Amino acid sequence: MSVELRAVTKAFGPVRALVAVSVRFHSGHPSLVLGPNGSGKSTLLSVLGGLSKPTSGEVNYGAIGQTRSDVRQTVGWVGHETICYADLSGRENIELAARLHGLDVKDAYAHAAERFDLGTFASRVMRTCSRGQRQRIALARALVHSPRLLLLDEPSTGLDGASVTRLISVIAEEVSRGAVVVVVTHDPHLVEALPGARVLMDRGRIGVF
Repeated sequence: MSVELRAVTKAFGPVRALVAVSVRFHSGHPSLVLGPNGSGKSTLLSVLGGLSKPTSGEVNYGAIGQTRSDVRQTVGWVGHETICYADLSGRENIELAARLHGLDVKDAYAHAAERFDLGTFASRVMRTCSRGQRQRIALARALVHSPRLLLLDEPSTGLDGASVTRLISVIAEEVSRGAVVVVVTHDPHLVEALPGARVLMDRGRIGVF
């Protein structure tokens, strides 16, 4: 299973955030997207996740889905912000995602809580949780429906050492399950610990090594 970008350019007025990007992301290993701030990494994820349409070029999702709607139903996403409902508890955020995906809410939450070691803090409203606690809840919510395409933008933000180790283990599990996993990161621990392709971005252009 794979996702392929073919000559994708994304412009915001006169600024081209992506410039003729052609790259394929495969299942079987995680793909790490590396590069300086402002190089187009988050825009790349936005296009991959179907939140942003390319100005030109195309994205081929293959077996993941034939329509934009199909793809968005199977994407798991963690961005710079958790985008969880601040006035709901962490548990309620995860259970809401599970319900929207037609899952057994009780079982889905139990599995998510175990994977990310969600303690009693998950019963508190999100706005009262620490940055690391909110990140663990966001990760659990993004994975609750076993997505076929997993997009992680700086997923180790706010996490302590033990939580980063757990994150690495979960990413490996998702890869083994067959998901296409794309990770944007500046974290040297993730870069060292995660095998697979390295995609280097600079000024909207791309190389693979």
